[in-house]
Amino acid sequence: MQEYAEYGDQYIDGAWRPSGDSGSITVLNPATEQVLATVPAGGAADVDAAVAAARRAARGWGATTREERTALLTRLRDGLAAAQREITSTVVAELGAPVGFAGAVHAGLPLAVATSYLTLLAEHPFEERIGNSVVLAEPAGVVAAITPWNYPLHQIVAKVLPALAAGCPVVLKPAEDTPLVARLFARLVHEAGFPAGVFNLVTGTGAVAGAALAAHPEVDVVSFTGSTAVGRQVAETAGRGLKRVALELGGKSANVVLPGADLARAVNVNVANVFANSGQTCSAWTRLLVHRDQYEEAVAIAAKAAEKYVPGDPTDPQTRIGPLVNAKQLDRVRGYLDSALAEGARVVVGGPEPLPELPAGFYVRPTVLADVTPEMTVAQEEIFGPVLSILPYRDEDHAAEIANGTVYGLAGGVWAADIDTAAAFARRLDTGQVDLNGGRFNPLAPFGGYKSSGLGRELGRHGLEEFLQYKSLQY
Repeated sequence: MQEYAEYGDQYIDGAWRPSGDSGSITVLNPATEQVLATVPAGGAADVDAAVAAARRAARGWGATTREERTALLTRLRDGLAAAQREITSTVVAELGAPVGFAGAVHAGLPLAVATSYLTLLAEHPFEERIGNSVVLAEPAGVVAAITPWNYPLHQIVAKVLPALAAGCPVVLKPAEDTPLVARLFARLVHEAGFPAGVFNLVTGTGAVAGAALAAHPEVDVVSFTGSTAVGRQVAETAGRGLKRVALELGGKSANVVLPGADLARAVNVNVANVFANSGQTCSAWTRLLVHRDQYEEAVAIAAKAAEKYVPGDPTDPQTRIGPLVNAKQLDRVRGYLDSALAEGARVVVGGPEPLPELPAGFYVRPTVLADVTPEMTVAQEEIFGPVLSILPYRDEDHAAEIANGTVYGLAGGVWAADIDTAAAFARRLDTGQVDLNGGRFNPLAPFGGYKSSGLGRELGRHGLEEFLQYKSLQY
């Protein structure tokens, strides 16, 4: 993946075709700042061609049997399994994710999600009797899937697989920073033998290709993952056409450690959670809430844990944290750290200063902030970098107030002496997903947010239902 490649084609109507739009996007390696590739900056011409192909394929694909779709999706899942090493190296190169994390999460999680949809496709009731009605679950139509750069293949699989399983053709517009793994995915779709037009790939910018997809009159469903600000624009654009919209947006998740919990484990897991993927995770627990009597102890534990995360070459198996995705993201994170210091936060580990030992690449110091108050900018806004803010609380009511005191509601954690206590507190949180005492990620559980963290759900049965519409027959 380190050799330069120049691509001028899009995957439309079952084949790689020259882009109908001029212009290109340069893909950089964020660890070296070297150019990896160029891909087309698709616009209206490519979007029109891709949507037209999907529309032509819609009726035929929607009429396929469960067994026919399962056979094709199984071949695609097997292709993902065979390409694990290539997926890993591609994500390391274009995102800068450490190779160990890239293999386990960026390559491994999409495979698990793909497998889960094969099981769900076999079990889902596409037809059921309710009283004197037969209710049919039918494809919702042509899907525009607009995906982010932070978990590029996972987000593709989390949208495209359930849409295809539901019988919907798809036009995928991946993020500008990470289009290469999307091209790899398109190749696997082609090799699996899907009918022409069922899956289409258009690379381009969000402002041009993404906006054209959201506004296109022949698109029925828009599934978008990205920032809350852009999500509002997508929803407004799609809403004018009365399209169905699914939005997975930003987060400012809180991890609440209640008295009696295993403090050391809770804090260590929180540090690992917030530094994973260089902090570029929408569901990261960026706010650690600890009872004021345990506050300084928690700060010390976090500082010791954070010192193990030394930024470095993502191709080195020993590296635990790589660069941010681009220069804009680096400036953004450093800007938030500057504002934290100006507002009175205390840097325990890290800080905004450059790393002289890493003169190339978009590296930032993994940072732990203490003396953070709920109204500070770093406690309210999504930073999208390896920054942990630690806040004290007086009692459980105060903890719930702080945890719920942002516009976001995507994820969170609760730690307590027992699961029942943790679950009782979790029910007070205005958020879409809560891990109790370190509960592991479940690809069958719905993922999505409350408030400004989005609309709809991904993964599992709920993710499949985003791409279905219902018809009732009474007799």
